Amino acid sequence: MSRPDRQHSVWGRVPRPAYGADYNPEQWDAATWKDDVRLMREAGVNLVSLGVFAWSWIEPRRDAFDFSGLDEAVELLHASGIAVDLATPTAAPPLWFSHAHPESLPVTADGRRLAPGSRQAYCPSSPLYRERAAIVTRRLAERYGDHPAVVMWHVNNEYANGNAHCWCEASATAFRTWLRTTYGDDLDALNDRWGTGVWGMTYSDWSQVTPPRTSTSRLPPALWLDFYRFSDAEHLACFRAERDIVRAHSPGRPVTTNFMASALRWSDYWRWAREVDIVSNDHYLGSEDPHRAAELAFAADLTRGLAGGRPWLLMEHSTSGVQWQLRNIAKVPGEMARNTLTHLARGADGTLFFQWRQSAYGPEKWHSAMLPHGGEDTRVRREASALGNAVSRLADVAESTCPQAPVALLLDYEAMWALELPDRPSSDLTCGDALRTWHRALWTAGLGCDIVPAPGAHRLLLVPSLYALSASTARALEAYVEGGGHLVVGPFSGVVDPDDRVHPGPYPGALRDLLGLTVDEYLPLTAGATVALDDGSTGNVWAERVVPDAGTEVECRFADGPAAGGPAVLRRGNVRYLATRPDVPSLLRLLPRWAAQAGCAPAPRGSGDGVEVIRRSGPSGERSWLFVVNHTEATTHVAATGTDLLSGARVPGVVAVPAGEVAVVEEGGTGPR
Repeated sequence: MSRPDRQHSVWGRVPRPAYGADYNPEQWDAATWKDDVRLMREAGVNLVSLGVFAWSWIEPRRDAFDFSGLDEAVELLHASGIAVDLATPTAAPPLWFSHAHPESLPVTADGRRLAPGSRQAYCPSSPLYRERAAIVTRRLAERYGDHPAVVMWHVNNEYANGNAHCWCEASATAFRTWLRTTYGDDLDALNDRWGTGVWGMTYSDWSQVTPPRTSTSRLPPALWLDFYRFSDAEHLACFRAERDIVRAHSPGRPVTTNFMASALRWSDYWRWAREVDIVSNDHYLGSEDPHRAAELAFAADLTRGLAGGRPWLLMEHSTSGVQWQLRNIAKVPGEMARNTLTHLARGADGTLFFQWRQSAYGPEKWHSAMLPHGGEDTRVRREASALGNAVSRLADVAESTCPQAPVALLLDYEAMWALELPDRPSSDLTCGDALRTWHRALWTAGLGCDIVPAPGAHRLLLVPSLYALSASTARALEAYVEGGGHLVVGPFSGVVDPDDRVHPGPYPGALRDLLGLTVDEYLPLTAGATVALDDGSTGNVWAERVVPDAGTEVECRFADGPAAGGPAVLRRGNVRYLATRPDVPSLLRLLPRWAAQAGCAPAPRGSGDGVEVIRRSGPSGERSWLFVVNHTEATTHVAATGTDLLSGARVPGVVAVPAGEVAVVEEGGTGPR
């Protein structure tokens, strides 16, 4: 994706490429800090996130602020040339606050108030929480806003991770206010859009409207969707409030908050991305996921898409195992570097770990770190230091761009929320699974992919899942096709509007004319069942009984299953529709052919099947760097000429990359300048 604003006015003095970790000096004595800083310098650390959970450290009692420890830590880092990403600690309200104001704690849908004692133990709608969060943020920003060590700010931590939704009275009041604003204080409009006539649940007064609390049976889906939108808006309002305080006292320094983008849950990150100066993401691999290399690429591509051409960071990932998985599997030698360099290959401007020094106590003591319990003479410590030295050789690469991929995947968060509500035809039909399956097929085929919120200039746009569709998005898809774009749409798309009301007329509603077909009946499959197509493809989860319009071509049919003999893949001009969810092997046959028909460039030679070949280019296009990431168990050979910046070796025409390793070739270059 191109980067129109690489003049770096936003990036400022943030090191690039950034390399470092989350640092929690409050867990250690001051003598340990000095050792930490020495070892950080040896490891090539140039940026640390500081103070993420330090509220009780700097305000141990109400209004009794003590910045002496933080002052010392900031000065120590600054004296050693390590920049600070200073966090507001508002993800972890101190116990003195929670016990004084239990009404600020989150409440579940069945009315249970959650206890304090862990992070994110707050309701985002609580006026008391917001007041105290503003106070501590202002005190921090006033004290450190112009400190030369502080090069950027990090607000809160992983919004909506443990407290995505709250059903307390403060939330109920805020929800009603949000609804009255959204619906123009028109209760009749709300009743209409929520379909409250079903089961006779029509509201006659605004006081009757509450969040979707546990009841005897199902609640209106549109109520849930508005509650999700409201909850996301409340978290975003908390972020904006702190961000604006920081900006007022620390002008010129970028402000971010760490997303959890690939979790695909409760935050509409397209909206959030517009509010941060630098997009940053936390990503932790499922250690037992057999497709974790493809998942790395998915996370990086999604974060790059959210950045929309601006700089972005991998704010957190792990050096080895993570404590919250069922089995805390260690990364194999070389995997830490490969994971890091995959993100840099796909456009990141820096990568940080959680955390620097492995905790000696607490829930995260078995979470890996750059400096493990075993100290300096450990494999992870040695690999982290070697990686830091390698990353330091890529300074020029961080000034470069990733070219726009020819293929794009469309992600609509609200459509995802709608599809994954209860009472859909199949609980197996999820948006996240579809997106990952299609992306993994592209990754395996070596085809680059951007992830986008709406149609753009890509030659091929893939829409694996778009259950809920607004009229404006339908028009955008039509305009994309009219402009020559090639569109592929997955099943059960275009069915309902953003309020989960079925579009009038035959299925697929708002997409019927564009696709040139009618779906007579949806036919979900039983658990684990598959259907065969007459071109050798296999579908799973779902089938449809489809009737094509005149002029719509049937490219293949169902060979068995509930829709046997009926159309499975249809084409109308530049538009295709799939009446099932194909598996990865089937997509591997279909997607390269469709990409070629759309005029997309072929996959880079040598890429695919676990080998990533990605080119980043300088702003003027005169310099370029070829990343070859080998996730396989055999040496791979890729055509390249230049210098491998990681090994320093000349590459005369072919670079050999051993199993599990990475090469970064400055093409035609002689090494770092």
